[in-house]
Amino acid sequence: MSLVCAISNEVPEHPCVSPVSNQVFERRLIEKYIAENGADPMNGQPLSEEQLIDIKVSHPIRPKAPSSTSIPAILKALQDEWDAVMLHSFTLRQQLQTTRQELSHALYQHDAACRVIARLTKEVTAAREGMYNSRLLLILCFISQAGGAGEPMEVSEQVGMIPEIIQKVRDRGKTVPEELVRTEDLSKYRQVATHAGLHSASVPGILSLDLCPSDTNKVLTGGADKNVVVFDKKEEQIIATLKGHTKKVTSVIYHPSQSVVFSASPDSTIRVWSVTGGNCVQVVRAHEASVTGLSLHATGDYLLSSSEDQYWAFSDIQTGRVLTKVTDEAAGCALTCAQFHPDGLIFGTGTADSQIKIWDLKERTNVANFPGHIGPVTSIAFSENGYYLATGAQDSSVKLWDLRKLKNFKTITLDNNYEVKSLVFDQSGTYLAVGGTDIRVYICKQWSEVLNFTEHTGVVTGVAFGEHAQFLTSTGMDRSLKFYSL
Repeated sequence: MSLVCAISNEVPEHPCVSPVSNQVFERRLIEKYIAENGADPMNGQPLSEEQLIDIKVSHPIRPKAPSSTSIPAILKALQDEWDAVMLHSFTLRQQLQTTRQELSHALYQHDAACRVIARLTKEVTAAREGMYNSRLLLILCFISQAGGAGEPMEVSEQVGMIPEIIQKVRDRGKTVPEELVRTEDLSKYRQVATHAGLHSASVPGILSLDLCPSDTNKVLTGGADKNVVVFDKKEEQIIATLKGHTKKVTSVIYHPSQSVVFSASPDSTIRVWSVTGGNCVQVVRAHEASVTGLSLHATGDYLLSSSEDQYWAFSDIQTGRVLTKVTDEAAGCALTCAQFHPDGLIFGTGTADSQIKIWDLKERTNVANFPGHIGPVTSIAFSENGYYLATGAQDSSVKLWDLRKLKNFKTITLDNNYEVKSLVFDQSGTYLAVGGTDIRVYICKQWSEVLNFTEHTGVVTGVAFGEHAQFLTSTGMDRSLKFYSL
C-alpha cells in the first residue's frame, strides 16, 4: 500500500506524518506551509517542523515524473482514454445492430412457423371431423345393411336418423349443463333413502343397476333371485317385476326412449322386456355360455353383448337376431364385460386375462389393446365426451386411458383387496363413480376423491348418477337399493 501526500495527492519522496491531524505529507511541502502559516493544513491547528514525524519506508516508490503530471501529459492521457472508449463503444454498437438483425430474423421465422402450425392444426381438425362423420355414416349404413341378418331398417328411417345422431355426438360433452351439481354440493351428499324389499330375501343380492336416461326416477335392478325389477324412486314403489331367467341376472339396461328394458344372465340368454306389459317380448340367444356384459348402441336399436364363450355379439333388439358374432382366436380368453363408445363406432371389452380390447364395429376388428391390469377386468366405462376410458380389475385399481393418445395417463390405486365392481361417468362426464368394497366419487380431470360412502354391508355391485348428478344411487349384495343426495 503506497502513501499519498495530503497536499499534492502524489506519492511523497520523504513522507512524514503530522501528530496534529495524523495526515501524511511530503516533508518539503509541509515545511513550506508551516513556514508561511504555522498551522496544520488539514485542521488549522498550530504545528511546527519539530513536531513532524518522519516515516521510514523500506522500498520507497518514486513519484511520477514531472512530465507525467504536466497539463499536456494529462490531456494526452485523457485523449488516449477517450479514443479507447469511443472505439469500444463503436464495436458494441456494431454488435448490437447485428444482434437486432438476428433477433428480427428469428422472430419472423417464429411468426411464420406459428402461422403454418395454426393452418395445419386447422386442417387436421377439419380432416378429423370429416373422417369422424364419415365413419359414423358408414357404421349406420353397415348396421342397416347387415347381410341376411334380420330385417333392415327402412331407408326413410335411416336417412332421418343420421343427422340427429351426428348432431348428438357433436354436442356431447362440449358444455357442462348449468343444472349440474357443483363439486362443493356433491361433497355434502348423504344417504337419504334405502329400500331392501325389491328382491327375494331367500337369495340375497342385487347384482346390476341402471337408470332410465330420460327419467332417472325409474330404477332398474337385476338380482340373484333371477328377477328384474323396475322401481319408481319418486313414488317409492315397484312398477314391475319381470321373471323368466333361469339363473341370476348380472346385467340390465333401460332403453332411453322406450318403455323397454334388457337383461343378461349366466343362463346364456339376453331378454327384452316390456315394462308396461310386464312380459318378455324377445329372447336373444347369441351365446353358448354366461353373458357377462351388455351395452346399448347409440341408435337404441342394437345390443352389444360379451360372454364367457369368448365371443362378442351384435344383435337386433326388434327381431332378436344376431347380426354379427366375433371372437379373438389368438387370445382365446373369456370376455368379462363390454361397453359401447358414446358414438357407437367403437366399443371396448374386458377379458379374463386382464386385457382391455378396443374394437371397430364396422370392420369387426380389434384396433387397440390396453394392457396394465393384473387379474380379470371387472368393469369399463367411457366418458360422455368420448375422450376417456375408465377400467377396473381384480387388482384394486382403476385406470384412466386417453383414447386420443391410446395410453394410460392416470392410475387410482385403491385399498388392498378392494373389489371394483362398477364404474360409471355422469351424463356430463364431470364425475366418475366407483362401486365395490364401498362407493367413491371422483371429479374428472383432477381425479380427486370428493365422496365416499360405506353404508352398504355387502359389496356394492352397481352405482349410477341421477340427471345432472342431482342424486346418486347404488345396489349391493346386502339386497338394498340406496339413494344419496343433499
